[in-house]
Amino acid sequence: MKTTALTALLSLAAVSAFAQSTPAGLWKTIDDDTKKEKSLVRITDNNGVFSGRIEKLLDPDTKPDAVCEKCTDDRKDKPVLGMTILRNLKQNSDDKAVYDGGDIVDPNNGKVYRTRLKPVDGGKKLEMRGYIGPFYRTQVWQRIE
Repeated sequence: MKTTALTALLSLAAVSAFAQSTPAGLWKTIDDDTKKEKSLVRITDNNGVFSGRIEKLLDPDTKPDAVCEKCTDDRKDKPVLGMTILRNLKQNSDDKAVYDGGDIVDPNNGKVYRTRLKPVDGGKKLEMRGYIGPFYRTQVWQRIE
């Protein structure tokens, strides 16, 4: 009886740890240059394809009705609040701790970057790397839920 209860408890702990090791969840974005909180982004998993949408703007310098004037794709002139900024990320087949293959848009300049996500610190933080060729920027986002 004790063995069964212990096995069940360990199984629940393993499921909880796995859930935290994916990028799915709500994240506070932190600007890598200014270290200012920028937004809350909710990353969702749709059959193994991850995307992220801006759920709340935290930067007081960003107008609540801001639109992506500099975007050149279907997001052009769309509201930043509610915008899907991360698209088409999948778990890397070689390195299961990495999610890549998709892109991220920076609503401030409209540029679209290839991206890579990697949960770190037990899933409490997320390394978000956007890159074009050999040039990249990495931000560390903080898990909210």
